[in-house]
Amino acid sequence: MTKDSVLHSCRVPDVLDCQQCQRLAGFLQSVRTQHPSYHARPVSAFGENWPKLLIVGLAPGMHGANRTGRPFTGDYAGILLYQTLHKFGFSTQPESIAADDDLRLIGCRITNAVKCLPPENKPTPQEIKQCNQYLAAELKLFAEHDGAAVLALGTVAHQAVLMGLQLKMKNYPFAHGAVHDLPAGDGLRLYDSYHCSRYNTQTKRLTTAMFEQVFTRIIADIEP
Repeated sequence: MTKDSVLHSCRVPDVLDCQQCQRLAGFLQSVRTQHPSYHARPVSAFGENWPKLLIVGLAPGMHGANRTGRPFTGDYAGILLYQTLHKFGFSTQPESIAADDDLRLIGCRITNAVKCLPPENKPTPQEIKQCNQYLAAELKLFAEHDGAAVLALGTVAHQAVLMGLQLKMKNYPFAHGAVHDLPAGDGLRLYDSYHCSRYNTQTKRLTTAMFEQVFTRIIADIEP
């Protein structure tokens, strides 16, 4: 473990053994019973410790991050995300299959607004609020170490970022492709995109071109 990773783990509360939300903890216990080989615990962030880009999703998917232990890994939601990350130089591979597949992120880190798999993929407002302590700590470190771009995938992630930064949601409305200048950090910006879920991509609410346009803007801003 590097010096930076030790520092990061010391300053961000460990999520792996968190059981603060009774509903989620009970649900994960039932998942472990049904799928003994699954990770079925809170899912930690993945990527570089001090990145320029922090991506915030909603929550682990049942057969994705909840199974593999890595955000957006092993299910449909990660397909477009990792392909795009690789195309824009943020990932060493275009596909994330398992936590031990040697994929590395470059200048990028991925986390979720809610660290545990919620029933029906729908966390309650209280669970989002309870879990926000972890995202708030991640955002604080991100801003302190010259982080430049936060990409929120969907409305819940967008609102969780604002909650973690103690900003008023009415001042930063969510819209696909929106860019918001944030007071936290020097030049920190929040970028919005529809979530890269199966539903959104198959219904064309989010196309590859739309997603890549968001990344084109991010690259232009962080690499002038």
